[in-house]
Amino acid sequence: MVERENTRTDDVPLDDKAKRMRDLLSSFYNPDHSSAPKAPSNYENLDAIDSTSFDPDHYMNLLVQQSNLEGLLRRHVEMAAEIKNLDTDLQMLVYENYNKFISATDAIKWMKSNIVGMEANMEQLLDKIMSVQSRSDGVNTSLFEKREHIEKLHRTRNLLRKVQFIYDLPARLAKCIKSEAYADAVKFYIGAMPIFKAYGDSSFQDCKRASEEAVIILVKNLQGKLFSDSESIQARAEAAVLLKQLDFPVDSLQARLLEKLEQSLGDLQLKTVGIENILRESNDPSKQGKAFESIPNTGHEVSVHGFAEAIRAYRVIFPDSESQLIKLAQNLVIKHFEMIEQCVKRRISSANFLGALRTIWTDVLLMDEVLSEAALPDFSLEAGQVTVKKYVASTFTYLLQDISDALLKVNVSPKEAAEEHPLQVALEASKKTVLQGSMDLLLDFRQLLDDDLGLLVKLREFIADWVQEGFQDFFRALDDRFLILSGRKNSTSQDQGFSDGALGEKVLVGIVLVLAQLSVFIEQTAIPRISEEITASFSGGGAQGDENGHAFVSGEICQIFRSVSETLLHHYINMRTQRVSTLLRKRFTTPNWVKHKEPREVHMFVDLFVQELRAVQSEVKQILPEGLMRKHHRSDSNGSGNSSRSNALLDDKMSRSNTQKARSQLLETHLAKLFKQKVEIFTKVEYTQESVETTIVKLCLKSLQEFVRLKTFNRSGFQQIQLDVQFLRTILKENIEVEEAIDFLLDEVIVAASERCLDPVPLENPILEKLVQVKLAKSKERSK
Repeated sequence: MVERENTRTDDVPLDDKAKRMRDLLSSFYNPDHSSAPKAPSNYENLDAIDSTSFDPDHYMNLLVQQSNLEGLLRRHVEMAAEIKNLDTDLQMLVYENYNKFISATDAIKWMKSNIVGMEANMEQLLDKIMSVQSRSDGVNTSLFEKREHIEKLHRTRNLLRKVQFIYDLPARLAKCIKSEAYADAVKFYIGAMPIFKAYGDSSFQDCKRASEEAVIILVKNLQGKLFSDSESIQARAEAAVLLKQLDFPVDSLQARLLEKLEQSLGDLQLKTVGIENILRESNDPSKQGKAFESIPNTGHEVSVHGFAEAIRAYRVIFPDSESQLIKLAQNLVIKHFEMIEQCVKRRISSANFLGALRTIWTDVLLMDEVLSEAALPDFSLEAGQVTVKKYVASTFTYLLQDISDALLKVNVSPKEAAEEHPLQVALEASKKTVLQGSMDLLLDFRQLLDDDLGLLVKLREFIADWVQEGFQDFFRALDDRFLILSGRKNSTSQDQGFSDGALGEKVLVGIVLVLAQLSVFIEQTAIPRISEEITASFSGGGAQGDENGHAFVSGEICQIFRSVSETLLHHYINMRTQRVSTLLRKRFTTPNWVKHKEPREVHMFVDLFVQELRAVQSEVKQILPEGLMRKHHRSDSNGSGNSSRSNALLDDKMSRSNTQKARSQLLETHLAKLFKQKVEIFTKVEYTQESVETTIVKLCLKSLQEFVRLKTFNRSGFQQIQLDVQFLRTILKENIEVEEAIDFLLDEVIVAASERCLDPVPLENPILEKLVQVKLAKSKERSK
């Protein structure tokens, strides 16, 4: 064996260690060195130390001639290590072979001890077998005649039983007909037919006639059962099979029977498993997910099993009815999915939806077993694809409705509108509805993906596509809904019901601010969270292709809501400013400013103006966070008409007592514009309380200035404007951070009034302060 192994491995190039190990094993197992293979000629060098023709003297001479002292020492160390390794390998080989030899010796001893005595036992066994065989042959010989007699009697007995059965057949048939055991009656009659054919005209003539009369009654009863509406599908199919077994021409009844089978489909719709209860309870959150589970499916399963058995029987009875049966089965599947779509329109929970799909798929697999030609799994896949897609789309529609309801809940009832922070409540509820509602939808969709139902497994890629496409369309629709609720966009007939709730203008203005802040929340919090979940669970789509669907692009949605948040915030500011502008228009249109009477108190329009500002302050405190107000920067004047007038210069001008001096001061003021610094009035609006409040105040004061420039005032009218502005300055210092821009605009109103005044003589400061303090005292009493 070693020689064969050596022969097989000679052709394989080996390294030095492998060669030495081979020679070592060869020398150990083959002590006859004469039979060992001759070493190749290339071993006659320094590397041939392991060959049988090794010459030590020649090897040493060559080694001394070709190596220096350092090389000889290194070779000495290497050879010492090789000798040690070879000794260890030989020792291990000896130990291993010794253990094998000991085990083989023990096995041989055990086999030898067990074999001893076995030959005697085998001889005894053979004798006993021969004895048993001889005794068995004796028993068979002695009982042969009796066995033949018994078999003859048994055949006679069976014959007598058959004769007795024939004589008793009319009575048996009558008894079966009475008990409606029609299958037994048919079986008995078919079993007796061979005897009636052979002896019915002679020995059993009376029995045959009586049996045929009973069969006529049987056929009549089976026909009545076949066309009875009260009988189940399976019972009617059994009746048809029995009639065919009796050679009744049932082919003429095919059209009528198939019509009956089609009519019975109404009993197999999903209403038999409580789908109507689902429709009734789907709007009750406490009962969602329980309606379908609480309805037993036993009755439905029995009906479907009966329908499947009827299909099986009809295929046997009417072989050419396959196309009609396929159409009936497909109609049943279509009705099932139509019923689920009705539930989807009324908001069905995911648990109920999965339960209904599981019931349909079970029915499909059951019918596919008896009617595989219909390819019902593929047919139901097409119908199920439409239904599941509608379900996914409907969930986004209902979420959009929930968000709209949460936003409009602020004006549902007077009790809720009277809350301390109604806008804050609406904002928090809307945030929760957007984020938690989206997470709940993703959880429901995840259940569809993880379910092992065969229908859903085939639709997994489509579901992932529908979810991404649904969220993309949902947020676009939510953007449109925000614009509709804010009044920035006209509502369509589809959205009319959602915007009808925002009827009160006061509430609508507050909702616009809520919508702006909610858009910021969606952009910064909701979209990243939803995008993360979609990437983790719904990123394996692509079944529809790029042309038929679009993926969820979070960057595009964030850009949409960033834009709409800015739009809505500016829209809120414009709406508040327009309300104040309406007050100012009424204020400056009504009186004749040229004939204005001497001012006695601050005008009532200022109170209305302050009320609007406080309403703004209340709303922004509920919705927007606090922030550090950025001071306006000053820049060198470039000759613009929006330059500032210093308070010192203004006070000096207003202290003049005659018209000529006042008008000459106007010239000085215009000249001062060229050397003063201008104030940056309008800056970018931030999402903070201070920024929004200050921007609205600036716009209102600018509007006030423009209305003043359009009128001509006498001295009293000018003084009334001065008094109103001074009171506004005091109120704004108490409620809003008064910036240089607001001071500038208030000064601009006074200067504009003086420019449009025929006699611009201001009120004296003591009188002005007294009137302001009186108004402040009245305001405090009124607030108490």
